[in-house]
Amino acid sequence: MMHDRTRFGTAAVGAAVLTLGLVACSGGGEETASEDGSTLDRLRDAGVVTLAIADERPYSWVEDGEPRGATIAMHEKIFADMGIDEIEVVEVDWNSLIPGLNAGRWDAISAGMSILPDRCAEAAFSDPEIMYTTTLVVPAGNPEGLSDLDSIAAAGDLTLAVQSGAIEEGYAEQLGITDTVQVDSAQAGIEVVQNGRADAFALTAVSLNWMTEGMDDVETTEAFVQEIDGVEQIGAGATVFRQEDTELLAAYNEALAEITSDVDTYMSLVGEYGFTEENLPPADLTTEQLCAGDLS
Repeated sequence: MMHDRTRFGTAAVGAAVLTLGLVACSGGGEETASEDGSTLDRLRDAGVVTLAIADERPYSWVEDGEPRGATIAMHEKIFADMGIDEIEVVEVDWNSLIPGLNAGRWDAISAGMSILPDRCAEAAFSDPEIMYTTTLVVPAGNPEGLSDLDSIAAAGDLTLAVQSGAIEEGYAEQLGITDTVQVDSAQAGIEVVQNGRADAFALTAVSLNWMTEGMDDVETTEAFVQEIDGVEQIGAGATVFRQEDTELLAAYNEALAEITSDVDTYMSLVGEYGFTEENLPPADLTTEQLCAGDLS
């Protein structure tokens, strides 16, 4: 359940309603700052941090005007521990998350975004927070007998729905799956399977299992870790910051470690949203490895 200190501001793509006067990125490798100091100082002084989310459940979404989700629950605790007592949430399209961050429209991204080399070139990721597996949404009964993306590639004549900008879109491209339908949200992906425009939709397992629960016309396959060229695509999500906000990132990672180092604390925050202990990243998995594409 979200607390009174979490607020939701509506936003069009590329624009947001904020309570803070945000400053443009410096682009010079130094901490983004106001006249009073660093971004971290500014947020502590104001007592508010603005987070951008995309509607992917159960990570972060808005329901009846109230922000919900596992990353929201984690961020309420983390930012409070950092001395920032209130969070404001802005919901935007997935592809607007990093561009809007770098344009200074919000302070961080709370969307469980996968740590990928191309994204690391554009923004700074926290330590790993949530481990990922993938699943497929298919029509009830799984008429094509699909199990993973390799089974779709092998069939050759099936249509796959992918969320634009999501990691599964890249998997499909690398596997040579060309008959794809791009969607802008997880809900839209489920709907194209329901209406027969696609034979399957690929996304993270915890999201699709959560969103399809109780649906009679679709089901999900067993969760899997996709292989590309014989290498398991180990995936982990994290909170995203501007590259120059080094002090803010360091303070965030220090508070995050208090959660990820204790399984009971971790589960107390994310368990109600369908996450399990398997989603807790191993202690030896680093953002540096994932940013380098080192999945060995």
